Parts: sequence; structure tokens; C-alpha cells
Amino acid sequence: MTGTDLALLGRTVVHLRPGQLAHRARLRTQQAGLRRFPVAGRRILSGPDPSAAVGWPDALHPVDARTPGRWPGLPELRAGKIRLLGLVRELGDVPDWQHADAPRLWRFHLHYWDWAWGLAADPDRLAARALFARLWRSWQASAGSGRFGRGDAWFPYPVALRAWSWCGLHRDLAAGGDIEPEFVAGLAAHAGFLRRYLEYDVGGNHLVKGLKALAGLAVFFADERLLRLAVRRLTRQVTRQVLADGGHYERAPAYHCQVLADLVDVADLLRAAGRAPGGEITAAVDRMRRWLGAVLTPDGQVPLLNDGYPVDRELLTALRPGPDPVTPDSPLLVLPATGLVRAVASGWHLLADVGPPCPPSLPAHAHADTFGCLVHVDNIPLLIDTGTSTYEPGPVRRHERSTAAHSTVEVDGADSTEVWGVFRAGRRARVSGLAARADSSGISCEAVHDGFRWLRGHPLHRRRWRLTSVGLRVDDLVAGRGRHEIVIRWQLAASSAVRVADGTALVTSPAGDFSVTIAATGRVHLTVEIRLVAAGFGSTADAPVLTCRMDAALPARVTTVWSRAGLSAGGEGAT
Repeated sequence: MTGTDLALLGRTVVHLRPGQLAHRARLRTQQAGLRRFPVAGRRILSGPDPSAAVGWPDALHPVDARTPGRWPGLPELRAGKIRLLGLVRELGDVPDWQHADAPRLWRFHLHYWDWAWGLAADPDRLAARALFARLWRSWQASAGSGRFGRGDAWFPYPVALRAWSWCGLHRDLAAGGDIEPEFVAGLAAHAGFLRRYLEYDVGGNHLVKGLKALAGLAVFFADERLLRLAVRRLTRQVTRQVLADGGHYERAPAYHCQVLADLVDVADLLRAAGRAPGGEITAAVDRMRRWLGAVLTPDGQVPLLNDGYPVDRELLTALRPGPDPVTPDSPLLVLPATGLVRAVASGWHLLADVGPPCPPSLPAHAHADTFGCLVHVDNIPLLIDTGTSTYEPGPVRRHERSTAAHSTVEVDGADSTEVWGVFRAGRRARVSGLAARADSSGISCEAVHDGFRWLRGHPLHRRRWRLTSVGLRVDDLVAGRGRHEIVIRWQLAASSAVRVADGTALVTSPAGDFSVTIAATGRVHLTVEIRLVAAGFGSTADAPVLTCRMDAALPARVTTVWSRAGLSAGGEGAT
């Protein structure tokens, strides 16, 4: 490791809490001990007595069970195929549970076993139970008892999701069958493992998943002490992770949906078990539902900010988002804790990212997207987020997290937040001076961030959005000293086309035809690039990027005006 690498690592680690480092050291020591002394490790990690199992209450119907359209069905699985994350792979007559050539995230999803909810929903119960038993025995031989604590299947996150799924699938697919004794014993082993492998080193949605699974296992095995422990620790995480405005602190709306589903499940689990969920959990669910309803795009999608993937419509319906608080009579919404601003004017809709990229101790899902924005016109996307197509290390992951992949300003080729690796970040952009107002002439929002402060001349980026009935004006000011390359990119929807002439761009998109004009304190070079945007995990599409470059002494100003072709957004009220 070079000195540069060590410095980057130091700028990352400095944001962590001391407890995270201690938990990481403990978990790695446990993993090494389990690999070296597997028999002793299994004894140490022993779970509850399988004979204590009572299963889940009949009244419990988890979110996964209420959304059967999300899962592969009996015909597909019986044919030896499985579709996960949009990618179909062969399981085979003798199922392959390793899939070493598949992306790791796909392999993790294979070991979640949440896909088996599709079997539980199939009306041919006998065939579904028979296939489930065959697949479970095969998995147990390949990845279960024989490889306890090793491989992809035994990372804490897959263990948590699998434990929750198996608890729920037990009643319909395993109870009363030949596999039930081994199946319940396997769940007991999961409880023992998970209790000692909670991801306090990571936190965030990973820790919520682990505590939710512990609560599910506690009810399954009628373990009152474990249930109290899991609920107490989960409640503590809820107060830390759910922000005052209802957003999840990782600031990735797709993961907000995951955490909301987890809290809904835990609340329903406790009610079905005859216990009232604590007020902290139910209040958090209410706030998260309102937040979700407030940030949905005009076409009803979850915005792909930070790490994001298309959220299934069936799941979104099951989460019951709150009503949209943004209306023609109330056209401005500020979510200050999350750092999002929504504004509407006539058919124009703006969602601006003016918050921190991540919580200090958890940069895993952060992108360098400070002051990026999404724009819809007449409910159709015009400016989009590049999204997330992979968690595999390499150039695609690097690009999708970069400032260059978002509709914002880049200085000297640097990222506003120092994202690196797959899930890490060093220096982070810090936002200040947020101000937003609405009046009869339109809506304005502005803020400043210092994500480029480490460059020579210590540049600061200030952005001001002004939305009116005729369009959007964006004023960018880069303050500081010295001469710098400034690049502003506008990420257009995939089916758009752009023509550049005489310093003006004409954009033809599904949302209509738009004129884009640029005014700056220096000479600008306007071009069109073609970049890949995510269409889901493992799937990308070509999309145009309107790019404005200038080499200028600071301070430098650039004004970009978006309007319907033939109109102007720079007129009265748009200054």
C-alpha cells in the first residue's frame, strides 16, 4: 500500500466511530476462528433448542408474502432456472449454489431465499412443497451445515434475510414435512450465528436487517429474552437512523424503502405475537411513509439518488406512501434533515439534492452527487440520475458514484465527495447556507458546498435553482482563487436527442422539445457525450449528457436556462 493509499484510507477511517472499528476487529477474529476451528465454533455459536420452536403466528403476513409478483414462480424454478436482479441463471437438475462467475450481489440474493415466497404463493401446494424440500436439501448440503460460517451464504446480511424468510416460509413449505426437523435445527443455528454477528461495524440497513431477523427468530423459538434484546436494540437504531423529516439517514431512497418494509414487518410481527410495538417504531413508520410519499417522482417512481435501483410497484404499493404534500397551492417542500428540496411550477417538477452525501460513519451507498437534480416536465423525465447498475469493483461502479455521473458541477476532474473502492468515501462535501422560498413569481433554492476545498485555491460551489411556469434557471458560482477547469453536466433521459449550435442546445425528449442556453463569465464549450445509465442491476442503456466546459479564473459564473422550445425561462421572475 502506497502513501497515497494510506492517506485515502485515513481520510475514510477518521469518520468512523471507535465502536465500529472494534466491532470489525471482533467479527474478523470470529470468522478466522470459525474457519480454523469449525467444530468448536459451531458449539460456541449454538442457538436455541429446536424443540422450543412454535413458529410464527398465523396472523402474520410479511411484506414479502403480500408481494408475490416480485418472486420467481413454481414453473421457472421447476425448470431449473431462477431470475434475480433481472438476471436469469441456471440452477440445474442438481442445483448449483455457488455461481462463482455471477456478480456477488446476485450470489447474495440467491442465498437470501426470499425468492421462495413465490413458491409459498403458488396454489399447487404439493408441488411447491416438494420443490422447496428438494432445493432446501440441496442448499443445505452445498452451502449449509457443511460450510457453516463460510462463503457467500454466511455473510451476516444474507444470513439475516434467509433467517427471516425461512421463519415465514416454514408454515406453508416445511411444517409437517420430512425436512421439518432439519429445517428447524437449521433455523436454530442461524439464531446462534446471527446473535453474535450483528453488523455493528457497518450499521445502517444491514444492522436493521440483522435485528429484524433476530426478532423473527425470537418469536419463532418463543425466546422472550432474545425478543426483548432485539426490539430494544432495534428501537435504539430507529432513533439514530430515521431522521426528523422521516428520511433514512443513508439518504438513498431505494434503501429507505427497504428499511421501511423492515419496520413494518417488525411492527406486524409484534402485533401478531400479542405485543404492542413501541411508539418509536410506529412513529418512525408513519414518518417514513410520509417522506416516501413526498419524494416520489411525478410518474410515481422512487428517485434513484445515491445507490438506487427501480423499486417494484407492488412493493411500493404495500409500503403505503403518504400523500404528496406538494401541490399547486403549496409548490415548495424542504426536507432539511435529508437535504432534499422539491418544487413544482406549472408542468415543471424539480427535485434538488442539497444534503450531505451520507451519514459520517456509513459512506457505503453515497455518490458524489451534491447539488445534483432531477427534472420532470408534464410527469415525464427530462433530467435523470445515472442510477446504480453494479456493486462490482471496476470502472462502471467508479463512474456511477462519481460527480461526472450527475447533473452538477465538477472542478478539475475531482469528485465533490471522495468516493473510492466499492463502498467507501474519504473527504465529503459539506453543505451550508440552504435557503428556499416561493412567491408569486416562482420558486428559488440555493446553497453552497465545499467538496472541492482541498484543491488549490479552495474552490466553493454555490448553486441557485429558479423554477417558474416557463422553465428552470440554474446559476452556478465557483468561488475561490486561481484558474480551474469547470465542467457542468446535464444527464438526460435515455431516449433524448441533443443538437448543439451557436452555444445553444436543442433537446428533443419524451417530455417535449427544450431550448438550453448558457451564459458565463468565460468562454464555454458545449458538447454532447453518450454515457451509460443504469436500467436496473446488471442493465444499462445509452443516454446523452449535455456538457458545458470552461477554463476560467475564479470566481466563475455559469447560468443555464431550460425552457420549452420557443419560450424563455430567463424572463420576469427568473433572475
